[in-house]
Amino acid sequence: MSDEVPAVTYPSGIPRPAFNRPDSVPELLVLTGMSGAGRTKAAAVLADLGWYVVDNLPPHLLSGLVSAHVAGDAQRRLAAVVDVRGGEFFQDLDPVVDELETQGVPVRMLFLEASDASLVRRFEEARRPHPLQGEGTLLEGIAREREKVAAVRDRADLVIDTSALNVHQLRDVITSEVADEMPSLHVNVLSFGFKNGLPADADFVADVRFLDNPHWLPDLRPLTGLDAPVRDHVLGSEGAREFIDGYAAVVHGALQHYRAHDKHSVTIAVGCTGGRHRSVAIAEALGSALRERGHHVRTTHRDRPLP
Repeated sequence: MSDEVPAVTYPSGIPRPAFNRPDSVPELLVLTGMSGAGRTKAAAVLADLGWYVVDNLPPHLLSGLVSAHVAGDAQRRLAAVVDVRGGEFFQDLDPVVDELETQGVPVRMLFLEASDASLVRRFEEARRPHPLQGEGTLLEGIAREREKVAAVRDRADLVIDTSALNVHQLRDVITSEVADEMPSLHVNVLSFGFKNGLPADADFVADVRFLDNPHWLPDLRPLTGLDAPVRDHVLGSEGAREFIDGYAAVVHGALQHYRAHDKHSVTIAVGCTGGRHRSVAIAEALGSALRERGHHVRTTHRDRPLP
């Protein structure tokens, strides 16, 4: 896929939409567009951003959805995927949106499109028919859909051409348009003991068994890496500080690129023999080093005994 920025257009005469909503009524975003242009992925992005998303909703049910949302005191950000799968009901979208706007409901319309060549390629790769193809060819189905959605496209507040856009780029574009802020990447630094097995959800695994083991010191054995005497002993071991600084730098570099791959959380496992002393102290220090680099970090200890 191309790395070029996809075409994002705002129809003539319509100002760039502000997605901030009044507190009194829920904001409604109508997600529509061509089949194969990325609506499913776009809906997933909205859900990840905290929107309440309803897929394949007939337009005449939009008003009821908004009312139910208000009555239930649900989250304010509401999105509905409306497209030609609704059949004849799709033609009701314009008058329904008109009615909602007269009722004071802020409605924004996001339209996804792509070139014929891109749509053909995607449908062939997915090995599924176009919803309007019928007994005709794929291109005939695409042409029928373009005709049906032409008026909706003209009305859209935002049109995104996904022809040269991969799923990660689509996520970035939609996020930049509708999110109050970029969602943070959650980093969990987890200490563990190798004797109890590797954590199943670890994305990174660091082995700190090369450090001096407090287990062999009678005064430190009953303590854990959260206690100052053990922490000072571990961090004072030869190579400990260099390891923390170097490993934090390597992980920081990787985390900078994780969002492009739709990663929302990352687990960094730090292991020693039993998971009580060295791994605990190093996990805490590593977590602090990553926080200093601007990451949202939670530190947990799998095998540390409960107080």
